[in-house]
Amino acid sequence: MRDTIIRVITDACRVKSDIVLLTGDLGFGVLQSFKERFPKQFVNVGIAEQNMTGLAAGLALEGKTVLTYSIGNFNTLRCLEQIRNDICYHQLHVVIVSVGSGVSYGPLGFSHHATEDISIMRSIPNLTVLSPGCLWEAEQAAIAALGAPGSYYLRVDKSSAGHTALPDEQFCLGRARLLREGADCTLVATGGILGAVLAAQTTLLKEHIACRVISVPTVKPLDSQVLVDAARETRGIITVEEHTIVGGLGGAVAEVLMEQRAMPDFFRRIGLQDTFATVVGSQEYLREYYQMSENHIIQEVRRCVAGC
Repeated sequence: MRDTIIRVITDACRVKSDIVLLTGDLGFGVLQSFKERFPKQFVNVGIAEQNMTGLAAGLALEGKTVLTYSIGNFNTLRCLEQIRNDICYHQLHVVIVSVGSGVSYGPLGFSHHATEDISIMRSIPNLTVLSPGCLWEAEQAAIAALGAPGSYYLRVDKSSAGHTALPDEQFCLGRARLLREGADCTLVATGGILGAVLAAQTTLLKEHIACRVISVPTVKPLDSQVLVDAARETRGIITVEEHTIVGGLGGAVAEVLMEQRAMPDFFRRIGLQDTFATVVGSQEYLREYYQMSENHIIQEVRRCVAGC
C-alpha cells in the first residue's frame, strides 16, 4: 500500500507543482525516484517530526498541498500538539502519511508500533482519518486526500487485502464498503487486516456460516447507515482492527449503534487489548500471539453464532 500511495503522489506531481512531500529521514528506497524527479517538491527534514509538522503547516498556509511521511507513531504521537494546533485548528491541506501501522514493524518492538493512533487522531476536530485495507482503497484514499481541501491522516499498513474493487465501484470519503453478503454475522474491518477477515469469511462460508464483510477505509467520518443496517439485518457484529480496542474502530462502531438504537444480538471487538505489544516478532506472528489472526476471527465468529 505504501508503494501505491507514493505512485499516486508522483502522478499528481506531474500536473501539480504545489505539492510538497516532507519526510522524517526515512523511506529512502521508496522515495528515491520521487526525489530525483521532483527535487524542488521534496524535503528531508531529518529526525525532527515536530519541526516537520510545523513546516508543513507553514507551507500549507502559503497555498501548498503538503504531505508528511514517517513511521506510524512518529509523525502522529510525537508531534500531536503541532497536528492539533498548527494543522487541524487552521484546517490546512496537509496529508499525514503514516506507514507501518499496527504491528507492521513487529521486529522493532513496541516503540515502532502504531496501535493507538486511530483512537487519538479521530478525536481531533477537522481531521479526516483514512485507514485503507487494500491496494485499491489505498490508491483511492490518496487521490481523494490530495484532491480535496482539509486535513487528513492516512494510515498505511504493511499488509493488505490485495485488490478488492467491485465492478464500476466509486470510492467516496466517509463511505464504508460492503464486500461480502451474509446474515449470520457482520465483520467490520479497517486496515490491512481486512485480508485476514476476507479469508476467515471464506472458511466460515464452507461451514454454512455466512458473514457480511464491511471494509471501513474512512474511520472518521464514519458511515453510520451501513453499520446500522448491518446491526438490524444480521445477527451480530464483530469489529476487527490491528489497533487497541480502546477507542478504535470497535469503539467508534459501538458509539454509532448506541446512538441509533441499533442493538445487535451480539457485539465483539477483535484487536489489541489494553496493553502494549511487547512481544517481538513478525506482523503475522504478533497477530496470532495477540489473538487478531484469521484463526481467532473464525473462532470468535463460531462462538458468537453458536451462543445466539
